[in-house]
Amino acid sequence: MLSQMIHHPHSLQKPDILIVDDTPDNIRFLSSILVEQGYSVRKAINGKMALTAAKTVTPDLILLDINMPEMNGYEVCEVLKKDDETRTIPVIFLSALDDVLDKVKAFQVGGVDYITKPFHLEEILVRIQNQLTIQTLQNKLQTQNTQLKNALTELKTTQAQLIHKEKMLSLSQLVAGIAHEINNPISFIAGNLTPARQYIKELLKLLDLYQQEYPNPSVSIQEAIQQIDLTFLVVDLEKLISSMQTGVDRVHTIILALRIFSRLGESDIKAVDIHEGIDSALVLLQPQLRQEGSRAEIKVIKNYGNLPLITCYASQMNQVFLNLLKNAVDALELGIGKDFPESSPPTIWISTELTGLESITIRVKDNGAGISEEVQSRLFDPFFTTKEVGKGSGLGLSTSYQIVVEKHKGKLTCNSFPEKGAEFVVEIPVYLIKK
Repeated sequence: MLSQMIHHPHSLQKPDILIVDDTPDNIRFLSSILVEQGYSVRKAINGKMALTAAKTVTPDLILLDINMPEMNGYEVCEVLKKDDETRTIPVIFLSALDDVLDKVKAFQVGGVDYITKPFHLEEILVRIQNQLTIQTLQNKLQTQNTQLKNALTELKTTQAQLIHKEKMLSLSQLVAGIAHEINNPISFIAGNLTPARQYIKELLKLLDLYQQEYPNPSVSIQEAIQQIDLTFLVVDLEKLISSMQTGVDRVHTIILALRIFSRLGESDIKAVDIHEGIDSALVLLQPQLRQEGSRAEIKVIKNYGNLPLITCYASQMNQVFLNLLKNAVDALELGIGKDFPESSPPTIWISTELTGLESITIRVKDNGAGISEEVQSRLFDPFFTTKEVGKGSGLGLSTSYQIVVEKHKGKLTCNSFPEKGAEFVVEIPVYLIKK
């Protein structure tokens, strides 16, 4: 018996079949057979009705007659295949036409099978079952592919997080070691510069007093004074001490920037001055901002708003600022965007503002060559980079995205057009509640 031959691929739900034929007797005959076999059947007597029915509730399979008035089966199938909602529905053509060209056209417009009238019921039922089985397997395969893609994305994200965590731990240890090793000798030098300057002043005062008391020194003393160029030495000695003081102050600034950047010895979440973090990142990038080769010095324009203390993962947010600023520097290394005047210096604009009472916005903008739409769509993907091998890990922006979006429940977006520069916008809440 036919009922014993058919095994539905769907065990929990009856397969839904749409029969499209302009001959009511054909529809009734096929419908009664398919219902007897346990299928759910819907009917349409013309092409327009078929399209409406398929859009309303997507069937598992369509049996489609070719010869129909107004809109034939080929035209119906073409419309179905152009619509994203119906393009995957398998279509079996039913026709009295047995010419090879008719069959070829049926497959060209998207049909999966072709049955010639008059047909054998066993044949049509087996073909229906085969197509439903294929559709089920394709759906399972698509589901598995989606799961694999999601798993791969999660794996990449986890790998990026682990690498970033290891890098930050190593960086913190390195910063701690450098800051400690440099701070002690620099503090020793700085602590001795003030008394050294005072001692030198007193010695010079004594020397001046000797010159007043003994205006006519011996020949050997006069030769020694001339040999060391005493007048120049006295003037240059003060400049020398001042230069040493400037160098010491500079090293102190760098050590402070390192401490602020890494937030050594501080808790993960605390209320901080965001501007201090941005400034510390700028200090660390200072060597890269200077003139290099044919590229002029990168100008930094800051427009800081009046912000309250922000409760956040301070060291991680500082890493975001460093990544965004480094990204802008790298972009400017490639030149100025063509939409900017040729005389424009390479420039980075940094602005902050309080947006409402619960969030702040930080913008980092450059006048570089900009970013294409294709690259923008992948900017925050782990390990994606447009740099040469060995010059970029593809972790900077993806890590920044995770820190801003996942850790701080904020937003990180990029606004850019080719030759018009790029702007990265960070939005984070003023108060972050640790869960």
